[in-house]
Amino acid sequence: MFGDPIDPGTLCDTELELILIDFGMHSVHKVPAYHFSILHRGSAAEVGKIRLRIGSTAHIERYAGHVGYEVHAAHRGNGYAARALQLLVPFAKQQEIDPLWITCDPENIASRRTLEKVGAEFVEIVDVPEDCIIFQSGHARKCRFRLATA
Repeated sequence: MFGDPIDPGTLCDTELELILIDFGMHSVHKVPAYHFSILHRGSAAEVGKIRLRIGSTAHIERYAGHVGYEVHAAHRGNGYAARALQLLVPFAKQQEIDPLWITCDPENIASRRTLEKVGAEFVEIVDVPEDCIIFQSGHARKCRFRLATA
């Protein structure tokens, strides 16, 4: 089905570190995915999670995106999502994913700002098909952003 995970090595900056917590087939999007914990290096507190989906299917590129991230409520507003995404880009390049497609709901202003902050290019807003699990989960439209890894 898919091979062993590639060791991402050390993905960190002066304040954050991405720690690999799982690699496996994504249960919803049906592609292999790396799941990382975003840790604050000073306190060792988990501030969020970030995932890299390494399959490039039409579903991933159009609706789900290669990357999914979340920052825990208590840690929002510190730029952690943007910095985690920047830490993940070299690993995505190593996985030969270029560009990264990243999606978010149109009303998710914080996520849109995160993507703009890292230099992702807004491409379009698309309607999600009604038979798609994303639509069935309450997300009828997605903003599509493209982020070069090369």
